[in-house]
Amino acid sequence: PAPRSVGAPSPLVVSVSARHGHLTPEAVEILFGKGHTLTPMKELYQDGYYAAKEMVTLIGPRSRVISNLRILGPCRSINQVELAYTDAISLGFDVPLRISGNIEGTPGCMLMGPAGFFEMPQGVIRAMRHVHMNAEDAAFHDVKPGDAMKLKIGGDCGLHLDKLLVRVDPTFKLEVHIDTDEGN
Repeated sequence: PAPRSVGAPSPLVVSVSARHGHLTPEAVEILFGKGHTLTPMKELYQDGYYAAKEMVTLIGPRSRVISNLRILGPCRSINQVELAYTDAISLGFDVPLRISGNIEGTPGCMLMGPAGFFEMPQGVIRAMRHVHMNAEDAAFHDVKPGDAMKLKIGGDCGLHLDKLLVRVDPTFKLEVHIDTDEGN
């Protein structure tokens, strides 16, 4: 984005976040082979994050599967799969709506990669819609971490999205994340 003048809002980007997984380095090695690390394929809007070349097969309840589940990098300290509500229904999951990283008490799944299987005892969620922003943007919009915002989308098919959770970090650029169901 172009630089902005002092006191002006940052340009807002709305991104549709498709189903994906986050893995620990240990899970990457089990799924892709000893010593394997994630290979960046495409940079994401937030600096330092990327869609990796690596993909896995997610095996859900009743042996239903999603092939080619994209892994996002860099690696994290927990394993997590984020699905849209319709993905979860199709697979047979009853997934809670959670903020990324809050996986306590969530369902697990089996992941299959080219080098092996990895069982996640928990970590399958439907990600809450949220907005990333830095402290300057938070001050401009008069919000703090954990607040909820509304997003109004204009046009002939306009709509309102309520309850966008505010996430603030010095490295964040102003961006809303919604899932594919909300995007459609």
